[in-house]
Amino acid sequence: METTRLSSKYQLVLPKSIRKPLGLKPGQRFPVRPSEHGIELVPCEPPSALRGLLAGADTDMDDIRERDERV
Repeated sequence: METTRLSSKYQLVLPKSIRKPLGLKPGQRFPVRPSEHGIELVPCEPPSALRGLLAGADTDMDDIRERDERV
């Protein structure tokens, strides 16, 4: 298990063994959320990272609701 230290300016350094496999970059943003046992950091993804996420998805809505129910 990797450890890090909170600086006098309340900064943390993420160890290289954590940063590299996750592809984290300098300046990347992280929402910080309290969790039951500490804090949770989840990297923000730029909108461009979502491009193609739904490629090939079935957009036929006829089996989900009737045509007369559509707004």
